[in-house]
Amino acid sequence: MSFTGFPAAALDFYDDLEMDNTKSFWTAHKHVYEESVRAPMAELMAELEEEFGTAKLFRPYRDVRFAKDKTPYKTHQGAYVAVAPATGWYVQVSAPGVRVGAGFYDASSDRLARVRTAIADNRRGKQLEDLLATLTAAGWTIGGDKLKTTPRGYDPDHPRIDLLRHKSLNVGKNYGFDPFIHTPALTTQIRTDWQTTKPFITWLTDNT
Repeated sequence: MSFTGFPAAALDFYDDLEMDNTKSFWTAHKHVYEESVRAPMAELMAELEEEFGTAKLFRPYRDVRFAKDKTPYKTHQGAYVAVAPATGWYVQVSAPGVRVGAGFYDASSDRLARVRTAIADNRRGKQLEDLLATLTAAGWTIGGDKLKTTPRGYDPDHPRIDLLRHKSLNVGKNYGFDPFIHTPALTTQIRTDWQTTKPFITWLTDNT
């Protein structure tokens, strides 16, 4: 089947789940999740697969083994297309609507060291700055986990010290409740936005 948009029931499902994150609620409404959330997400990813690659749809269950928060279910459905370890494109639907992203979301110490070496390099670091400035101007928000202090071995006065503090680095864009998320136009919008981030993804894969 082709993607026709996320129904309003998908957002309503997560709105209700945030209020009642229990096994009894999930069991009673699992059919809504399957029909209004997971199935449309799978259809959306299938339409983007030829250009971007095969997506992984994340499980709806939280890993609560070491978490203080023991609520059993995630309050969003995410899908992720990997192009390198922990690096690629992302989309999620939740009560606040639809969000897309791109970047690297985790890194081994070796990969992170290579990223920081590239950021510190005058040529490659300036390339990244320019790419992020272009994306910011196009409505993307820079995100990722960051150190509060200066990473070991780098000057706190380095011109790109803010980027060097990143332990992960990504860009995101919220579509929120925009009416097009309920239509096939969402596929076109995501395709366009992910295409816009391709130079950023290429920089990351080339430098990690």
